[in-house]
Amino acid sequence: MRTLIVIPTYNEIENIRSALETVMAQPGELDVLVVDDSSPDGTADAVRGLQERFPGRIELVVRPGKQGLGTAYLAGFAYALEKEYSIVCEMDADLSHNPDDLPRLIAPIEGGFADCAIGSRYIGGVRVINWPLSRLLLSYGAGIYTRFVTGLPVRDVTAGFVCWHRKVLLALDLSRVKSNGYSFQVEMKYRAWRAGFRITEVPIVFTERTEGQSKMSKAIVREAAYKVWEFRLRDLCNKL
Repeated sequence: MRTLIVIPTYNEIENIRSALETVMAQPGELDVLVVDDSSPDGTADAVRGLQERFPGRIELVVRPGKQGLGTAYLAGFAYALEKEYSIVCEMDADLSHNPDDLPRLIAPIEGGFADCAIGSRYIGGVRVINWPLSRLLLSYGAGIYTRFVTGLPVRDVTAGFVCWHRKVLLALDLSRVKSNGYSFQVEMKYRAWRAGFRITEVPIVFTERTEGQSKMSKAIVREAAYKVWEFRLRDLCNKL
């Protein structure tokens, strides 16, 4: 099954080459779409250099200015559906998501056992390396909070290492997805679950980036905190 890996980037010059090279080394029909928000550090130029080494397998979209994670993935989903990819995966560029885990995430979908596979930090224990305790408690607590508010049966609700079968993206009205930070990850999972799609969590080890700067901010945390109530209330009113 043809698979597209969507990687949003903003100032990831230290990581993007290694990330793409590792993805290209994986088995199967894997292509990559990099959605870059006009990184001033030359990320797009690094991607163009790799396009010459892997012709036809790496595509690049450069958007005017920083537009956010959610819109980057939505652009990637639209591209994947247009090009008729069977599986679409979300992955960070900073190597916190190990590309070697891609085959394990893709396998449940290829095997027909799931419609969405989540690379989970919290299934069967906690698998996070190099996070301060405060960040870990924030992330883990977000899962408890979200499950309480929405009932979403997912341990790692904010996970950004996710693979989707194309039928999920076709069935969901993606024009209604308005979240743009970590709440985007919650919203997509919630919509898929409420639509009746099968979600599975695959244990992974998440390693905090060693190069570049995290995009986490207090505004992103605040958005995620109130958005889960919005999802639930809209759902109760049949306006999700």
